[in-house]
Amino acid sequence: MFFAAKNLYDYLRDPSLGFDCLRLDQLLRVTLYQTMNRPYTFINVAMTADGKIDTFERKGSLISSARDKARVDELRASVDGILVGGKTLSGEAPKLTVKNEALRQNRIKQGRSENPIKIGVASNINISLDSDFIKVGPARVVIFTTSQTSISQIENLRAHGVEVFVENFAQVDLINMMHTLKKIGVDSLMVEGGGTINFELMRLGLVDELMIYIAPMIFGGANSPTLADGFGLIREHALNVKLSHVEQWQDGGVILRYTFL
Repeated sequence: MFFAAKNLYDYLRDPSLGFDCLRLDQLLRVTLYQTMNRPYTFINVAMTADGKIDTFERKGSLISSARDKARVDELRASVDGILVGGKTLSGEAPKLTVKNEALRQNRIKQGRSENPIKIGVASNINISLDSDFIKVGPARVVIFTTSQTSISQIENLRAHGVEVFVENFAQVDLINMMHTLKKIGVDSLMVEGGGTINFELMRLGLVDELMIYIAPMIFGGANSPTLADGFGLIREHALNVKLSHVEQWQDGGVILRYTFL
């Protein structure tokens, strides 16, 4: 079944057929991954011209333009789940919901939930029960953590309707997490950072596409977070990507899309 889907995928991407290749490409990739044991996964990030995704203050500084915010909302509306790491979860308490009413209604017409599943990943969960991540919706909320999180915190989260998966390891097994997401109905997954979870997912070969909005601004700062943080790789182990799309906007922003080789 996988090879049949792969052959169809390659055939329909033929430019001579005249399809909208960018939208079709994403649709076909999701279809392809429905035959596999993990979701089709892409990272979406807004960063400055010097590669920063936040200032040194790490308070979730605004980078996206109004046009990019609309693009991100469309991406959110297209997926089954949206994932963030522990620092983003505790430091920014993101809502991760679809803002545009028409997009939400279209999801409902398709037989889907109004908002995608919210997914948080952290070895030790430190999040308020009043966090927008938990309260703003309606949305299914799922958290992956380890036994480092206190039993009382886990019980409180579950009492507030959060589905919590706990592992007896120092860190969440991201490969196992992907398998679990697939089992609970996540065929397409959007990752919204931060840099540590981005890097780990890419390092493990769990990311299919990288979408970047580059804003015409500079943050600087040796300690400002970037698209891919973590411990890094030596040159010989660098992850190779292929540029699949470039788009320049009148506001000075640039959209880049890469696929992983």
